[in-house]
Amino acid sequence: MKTIRLTTAQALLKFLDAQYVEFDGEEHKFVKGVYGIFGHGNLLGIGEGLENMKDLSLKFYQGHNEQGIVHAATAFAKQKNRLEIFACTSSIGPGALNMVTGAATATVNRIPVLLLPGDIFADRQPDPVLQQIEMPYNPKITANDAFKAVSKYWDRIERPEQLITAALNAMRVLTDPAETGAVTLALPQDVQGEAYDYPVEFFEKRVHHIDRRPPSESALVRALRLIKTKKKPLIIAGGGVHYSQAVDTLREFAEAFNIPVSFTQAGKGAMLWDHPLNMGGVGTTGTLAANKLAKEADLIIAVGTRLMDFPTASKTAFQNPNVKILSINVNNFDGLKMDAEHLNADAMLGLEVLMEGLKKEGYRSNYSKEELETLKEEWDREVDRLYHLESEKGLPQTTALGIINDFATENDVFVAAAGSLPGDLHRLWRCKGIKSYHMEYGFSCMGYEVSGTFGVKMAEPEKEAYALLSDGSFLMLHSEFLTSLQERMKINVIILDNGGFQSINSLQKSHGSAKGFGNELRYRSKETGKLDDDYIQIDFAGIAKSLGAKAYTARNENELRKALEEARKESTSVLIDVKVLPGTQSGGYESWWRVGVAEVSESDSVKKAYMEDSEYMKKHARKW
Repeated sequence: MKTIRLTTAQALLKFLDAQYVEFDGEEHKFVKGVYGIFGHGNLLGIGEGLENMKDLSLKFYQGHNEQGIVHAATAFAKQKNRLEIFACTSSIGPGALNMVTGAATATVNRIPVLLLPGDIFADRQPDPVLQQIEMPYNPKITANDAFKAVSKYWDRIERPEQLITAALNAMRVLTDPAETGAVTLALPQDVQGEAYDYPVEFFEKRVHHIDRRPPSESALVRALRLIKTKKKPLIIAGGGVHYSQAVDTLREFAEAFNIPVSFTQAGKGAMLWDHPLNMGGVGTTGTLAANKLAKEADLIIAVGTRLMDFPTASKTAFQNPNVKILSINVNNFDGLKMDAEHLNADAMLGLEVLMEGLKKEGYRSNYSKEELETLKEEWDREVDRLYHLESEKGLPQTTALGIINDFATENDVFVAAAGSLPGDLHRLWRCKGIKSYHMEYGFSCMGYEVSGTFGVKMAEPEKEAYALLSDGSFLMLHSEFLTSLQERMKINVIILDNGGFQSINSLQKSHGSAKGFGNELRYRSKETGKLDDDYIQIDFAGIAKSLGAKAYTARNENELRKALEEARKESTSVLIDVKVLPGTQSGGYESWWRVGVAEVSESDSVKKAYMEDSEYMKKHARKW
């Protein structure tokens, strides 16, 4: 057997550089590059290999926060429909642990990302090494064991030859459409530099085939039988529609049988906003049109969604006593949720074979054209109203979004994740282009937005990428804004400065709190001793300028329009600091979300909220 002598780190990089995926006959180089921050634990292993291996095509990106680099890698893979990924590397200890939140975000959203955290010395000679967490009952436990809870595959490479099976298993999971997520290979720093005679075959080009999964005949018969008995179906389209590249198929299926379509946060952007069958987001942050249809539907066709509590309104959205759920999903775990009839299939293939069978049966829903038009027109009027609110006190948040939405083109990608903006965007945002809406809402991770926007820009450099976030999220994490400047890759960051965490503040007040508690960015009052003095005034534009970016501040409609126009002309990253009125986000529409309300309280309003929530659950909530 012919071999080549390499260190473990060098062998891993050489292996990653030779990995490809094939989908629908098209090959994609799977690992785009390595994104990382060096310290002890990876600088003389992974770092040495990236610096000195002349035949590597992997591009290195220098990050500025470990959580941020994973978010950027996640957004990149999401925008690439999971056909290209980044590996992320860190030092040991806090550097590695910073990546754990990013790993969870990727895994929850079913997005592939490869994590290569440095680890302590496998030989334990210098124990305890700097930043090592010692567990007296088990010396093998390190900070990297924290990744086990958030990874779809985890391994520690304690000998160089273990890399061979570990790397192949990593690729198995990363390229599996049903089981993908974060994959962690913990790399002790001495093992990274240890040499081994690796077989040359290990480094040959390897193509991982992502095959579309067809439904079984028996499952197809059951699904067709179910649909034929239903008159008022509603489609809920999830992220799987994008990853299966089933956008056109979804539209054709809906049009063929006159079935209205609603969307999860991950699925939104699979249909243009003005399509007559597009009823918008569904559930807790859904539209009035979609939520009315969900309550009356006798069949929910869930396509590529894991049916989390927001689109299902904590399992209260579907109130027809005869409603059934048909789930088209490659993942068994997701497909069986809410007692669904599961069609285990790729989203595109599943819709295609169902369409063929239903056409033979002459199936069509019982919705009238007028009924669906009325619902859509009613909601469009409500969006127009919210997009044009006026106030003498300042700029309402929904009005600011209306201006931004009007400015957006089909080639602009907008990224969001947390706070009040996901609710506003899911309800109100009008998608003008396919896959122009990039929402991380599986984990709703504050701080994803700026990093994610940089990841989107890496994935689609020809498009304008915009982060939409609040002041709270920006303060949480914005380090990769600097990376965008360093790489000369322009991103646009739009901060809606609304005085703190207004979504949580509103949630508290809607469940009995008098004014909300601990969620606004206010000074501590000398009189009361509480955080209830004036709002803190922050110059976010000044922060951006200090980093070398272009920046604008907008306090009214005209200033916002001008800032957007000027930002479009810039060639470097831009931040627009939009000062909006606190608490002017949109509210819910005939929906609900379960939040644990205190059963016992000194507040009468909290007691009342508990009783109201309990009664609603008794009346509408499913138990499974």
